[in-house]
Amino acid sequence: MTQNIINSDQHDIVTADWLHSHLRDPQLVIVDCRFSLADRDLGKQQYADRHIEGAYYLDLNQDLSSPVQSHGGRHPLPDIDELATKLSDIGIVSGETMVVAYDDSRFAFASRLWWLLHYMGHGNVAVLDGGFAAWRSHDYPTTNITPPMRIGKFTPQLQTESVVDIEMVKARKDLPEVVLVDAREGDRYRGEREPIDPIAGHIEGAVNYPWMELTDAQGFVVKDQGDRWQSIANAEEIIVYCGSGVTACVNLLALKLVGIEAKLYAGSWSDWCSWL
Repeated sequence: MTQNIINSDQHDIVTADWLHSHLRDPQLVIVDCRFSLADRDLGKQQYADRHIEGAYYLDLNQDLSSPVQSHGGRHPLPDIDELATKLSDIGIVSGETMVVAYDDSRFAFASRLWWLLHYMGHGNVAVLDGGFAAWRSHDYPTTNITPPMRIGKFTPQLQTESVVDIEMVKARKDLPEVVLVDAREGDRYRGEREPIDPIAGHIEGAVNYPWMELTDAQGFVVKDQGDRWQSIANAEEIIVYCGSGVTACVNLLALKLVGIEAKLYAGSWSDWCSWL
């Protein structure tokens, strides 16, 4: 069996220097996850203009989500078989290939792929610290050439315990051993501003840990994450949500970095408020 070049159970974040030093490794696949909620074509345009050499592009709406329905949130989880085929087509082999995801939005979209791969049973995945800007700041190689498809074999092994639906949230959110975490910005959590969903506010009982607090303004991981999560570290169960199940994955990454496992309410507030 091919040896992994890195075990992301211990290294969920990699630096631009690390990625550059492994750029030619045949067991590495790089995925560009840049996206804009305000302009759904912007990420693809940015990728076409310039991306890390050898990187493939996966789109939040088209690849990392399934079509929106009446309920289930604005970014429902993707069809797993379809995503597995796409992962195979860019050379990912289950349990072997090292995957590095990046964006330019403080992990907002790269962490979605990071979480999805873990959910599908592939733990050998990391997010690029500082994103595309960090790569460019070193003048490391970029290109506008899309790499050819590769031969991989991705067989999902779903970790179903890592995701919950609205019924499970209703049943468990008020239990004393459960903590429900809202990952949105404070003003959205408090209901002072709601730019996307039709109803403002948060799920009753949720505590607020804004997703942007994992990184600084340049998109680099802030140290001392353990202190940030100390007050809920001993909870038996942590469920994280955001607006649509995307940026909640940043908090799931943050928790993983300090050794805390948590679950995703995939539909998040956009699902919850669709029933109100």
